[in-house]
Amino acid sequence: MSTTTVVVKAETPPPVVHTAAMLWLAAVAFGAFEAVLMIGSLLYEGAPVLGLLPQAGFRLAVFAGAVFLTLKLKDGANWARWTLAGTLGVFGTLSLVKEPVEWLLAGGSIAEAMAGADALAWAFAASRVLHVLAVLGALVLMFQPRANAYFRSA
Repeated sequence: MSTTTVVVKAETPPPVVHTAAMLWLAAVAFGAFEAVLMIGSLLYEGAPVLGLLPQAGFRLAVFAGAVFLTLKLKDGANWARWTLAGTLGVFGTLSLVKEPVEWLLAGGSIAEAMAGADALAWAFAASRVLHVLAVLGALVLMFQPRANAYFRSA
């Protein structure tokens, strides 16, 4: 009796797709860090734990969904690429910049905010900037010619 072994080799994603996936995972990490800072700050100020659970649960679901989509993206799933672009790329980015833009339009001063910022504010601001840059970088890389070819062949 003979046995046959079939080896299926999945196509390795091009570096541009790999880098886009790493940027999406970095964005998730920055988002989780921001959530910890925000929830920790609210708890420190006396917010009830039960009142924070729905928001924390929603964020956890978004992070889990983003990781799932990123893994599918790396496997060549074009639907995951478009889902990431539409949901987190568009709506996620808008949610990240909406509040600061509204604050600036209402007359907020960056110089005054920087002068009065404590360590928590600096950590949050730095994480938010890196978070937005990771998302924008991933979006650009996901639609480069080599990425397009990879998703067409998958």
